[in-house]
Amino acid sequence: MDFSGFAVQGLNGLAGASSLFLVAAGLSLIFGVTRIVNFAHGSFFMLGIYLAYSLVEHVGRAVGLSVSFWWLLLLAALISGLLGGLVEMLLLRRIYKAPELFQLLATFALVLVIKDATLWIWGPEDLLGPRAPGFSGAVDILGRRFPSYDLLLIAIGPLVLGLMWLLLTRTRFGTLVRAATQDREMVGALGIHQRWLFTSVFALGCALAGLGGALQLPREPANLGLDLLTIGDAFVVVVVGGMGSIPGAYVAALLIAEIKAMCVGLGTVEMWGMSFAFSKLTLVAEFLVMAVVLMVRPWGLMGKPQTNPRHSGKAEAPLQLGGVGNQVVWILCGLVLVALPQITAQSPYTTVLAIDLLTAALFASSLHFIMGPAGMHSFGHAAYFGLGAYVAALLVLRAHVPMELTLFFAPLLTALAAVVFGWFCVRLSGVYLAMLTLAFGQILWSICFQWDSLTGGSNGLTGVWPSPWLADKRMYYYLCLALTGLGVYALRRMLFAPFGYALRACRDSALRAEALGMNVKHLQWAGFVVAAMFAGLAGALFAFSKGSISPDSMGVTKSVDGLVMVLLGGVQTVVGPLIGAISFTGLQDSIARSTDYWRAVLGGTILLLVMVFPQGLAGFADERFKALRRTREAAA
Repeated sequence: MDFSGFAVQGLNGLAGASSLFLVAAGLSLIFGVTRIVNFAHGSFFMLGIYLAYSLVEHVGRAVGLSVSFWWLLLLAALISGLLGGLVEMLLLRRIYKAPELFQLLATFALVLVIKDATLWIWGPEDLLGPRAPGFSGAVDILGRRFPSYDLLLIAIGPLVLGLMWLLLTRTRFGTLVRAATQDREMVGALGIHQRWLFTSVFALGCALAGLGGALQLPREPANLGLDLLTIGDAFVVVVVGGMGSIPGAYVAALLIAEIKAMCVGLGTVEMWGMSFAFSKLTLVAEFLVMAVVLMVRPWGLMGKPQTNPRHSGKAEAPLQLGGVGNQVVWILCGLVLVALPQITAQSPYTTVLAIDLLTAALFASSLHFIMGPAGMHSFGHAAYFGLGAYVAALLVLRAHVPMELTLFFAPLLTALAAVVFGWFCVRLSGVYLAMLTLAFGQILWSICFQWDSLTGGSNGLTGVWPSPWLADKRMYYYLCLALTGLGVYALRRMLFAPFGYALRACRDSALRAEALGMNVKHLQWAGFVVAAMFAGLAGALFAFSKGSISPDSMGVTKSVDGLVMVLLGGVQTVVGPLIGAISFTGLQDSIARSTDYWRAVLGGTILLLVMVFPQGLAGFADERFKALRRTREAAA
């Protein structure tokens, strides 16, 4: 690449950085004040471009684009902000006191609702807007043509950064925002109306996301995949820059956008007799940057360590072994599961669905093992589910290892990979730990997605069938039932063993645990590896049940599904992930077959459950049983 090409690619990076900064700035602002990890922030970016399209097509064409175009883009951003404020008042206000992960679950459900609402209003087709008036051409830069609209975007980024700086440093509103970012409990103690402060900040953040989407209208079509695509990049930028830091978000957006632009410009380079396809790194470049930054500077480039809340709330009751009644229930459930293939012999699909439920239950239980007792939040746990599936498939197809042996080696090799990744992850905590797990998960996903000769690339691997004696789905169901039962039982036994109690001690008070002689990081590391091993077993069982495996099995969506299962069932109970996995997988299957707008129905159901059962389904049932027992004891 010559100097002119290098310069043009640098300008492309600057234009991309401005767009990314607008979304990340809003996300960083919202997190800094409300402490909510807003998974739905990308949805407001998507709404911004759709709203801009409708306004330009219906109003701009009638009035004249040369006069109204820019005002309509600002109006689209304003409407996005108003919608964000409405969401905050109707939904988020009710869950501010809930654990962070339940807030994440609510915002994820909101993503599903907004996506299907967008589908219902605008349809499934991509919508391409008009060129921006006055910026529809290109300019010559060092002998190369460069879009003039991208030059405008390059200028908008620093302009918005400057306006945000003035707002936060020269106004009373900005002073309150900065104070809430540092210590929101003290802001409330000083008599500041926190509700309206939170609403205004959330609306401003959503307006910035909507503006970022509206400004993309002349560059790319509006489509339904923009929400998840955007939120992933925005999360990376916010974490790399430092949670709550607006200048940090701009620096991180510049760094990541320029690296990706340079990778595109370099293309395939021959070095030392080998070909290096730098363009393929664009799928994972931001996650590589995030992993490096978090390992060197855990709070981001310009961030600060998070302050602990002054009031931690009600202490969580310790896990307790079930009594005779619980054991009877477990035995009855086991008998029903054993008899299920015979009871549903006339409905083969029921057996297939039951296998999916079993693998989902084991996957959710492995994630609960580090989320609940260990207190480690993971956004990339599906990486180990997918890794176990790929290892099993490759052993069968490439090494011709018997299927029975792969069920031993797949979780073992997955655990070895987790030893490496876990060593870095357990050195962080909170959101930064979750984002580092996401980074490593995306790196593994990128390898599987692009290594065509080994993993089959985007098509994945096919022909991954179990041994002949397991060809009958009923026989394979019994194998899955046995291994899932043993896996769940082993995880449960570890929770009530000294190892499980030590993990909970490290979660509740790392300083006290260290004072007692525990090596906190080593214990968390061991818990991380154990959880990954059982996730790998679930992935191997899943691969043989489907006969194939693809990179989707280790993508972000699969990780989010695992989070939903655990939170839906309840983090505070051992049986919670099992109930959550069965509920979520069953709901997803039944709703998807009954309506085209299944995401909205599923999202609405999850929102309802979050509002009514903030402790999860199993947690709510456990509280009701305890209350009933206390009532009976008082009456006696």
